Amino acid sequence: MPVDTARALAAAPRTTEITWTPEDVQLYHLGIGAGVPATDPRELRYTLESRLHVLPSFATVAGGGAPGVIAALSMPGVDVDLAGVLHGGQSLRVHRPLPVRAAATRTDRITAVHDKGKAAVLVLRSDAADGDGPLWTAEAQVYVRGEGGWGGDRGPSADAREEQGAPDRTVERPVREDQALLYRLTGDLNPLHADPGFARRAGFDRPVLHGLCTYGMTLKAVVDTLLDGDVTRVRSWTARFTGVTYPGETLRIRMWRGDGTVRVAVGAVERGDAPVLAGATVEFTRG
Repeated sequence: MPVDTARALAAAPRTTEITWTPEDVQLYHLGIGAGVPATDPRELRYTLESRLHVLPSFATVAGGGAPGVIAALSMPGVDVDLAGVLHGGQSLRVHRPLPVRAAATRTDRITAVHDKGKAAVLVLRSDAADGDGPLWTAEAQVYVRGEGGWGGDRGPSADAREEQGAPDRTVERPVREDQALLYRLTGDLNPLHADPGFARRAGFDRPVLHGLCTYGMTLKAVVDTLLDGDVTRVRSWTARFTGVTYPGETLRIRMWRGDGTVRVAVGAVERGDAPVLAGATVEFTRG
């Protein structure tokens, strides 16, 4: 089978030296919709170098290069068609606030391969550290259609809980028609997000927005709405990608605040709140 589980799990970790600058951070923030209105002091925290703070989800693109999904497909023991691959989920834990400029080392490795019957799910773990110590730990769940059914471990079940009661806050965030084209400049050049022909081959009517763009837009909405715009309060951010977002749509982001956590659900307004993110939780420190 194209996913050789034993080889993938036994492979040595891959270490990469990465760097980023304030310009990279600003580009990422613009890619997830920051800067509207352009002169709003709350938005200038994301776009003006003299006030710049780093949204933790920047970690998913820091250093450029292949994103988690593409990186997983280049690991030993994995040889699959990109058109059959989807990003199933993403988790991120930050160990301290991310600097606006850094040189760091990122270590990637496949830590699990789950058999979901009709698909395999690869779990790619990435750890980053600089000269001052650990920065973040991230996990990308990569869903490979047609590669399950070998009798392997199914892995953990998805969190199917539905939130009870009205959300504490609900906000809507528009997605620009060119949002995916802009977000691609952070390093994720998967043609699924730009090439109509490739998107059709992958089973979609048209190119879809990067899951990690929706992931970043949602975290920004939570920080701006419930955490007083303080990016340093975020400790972790986990979400499952249960559906796609199309450029030009509107995200409806519902938030339930708990004791140190925010549960989040995201839907596409124009498609009757079709689920986009679920099982989503932000852990934060009290301000």
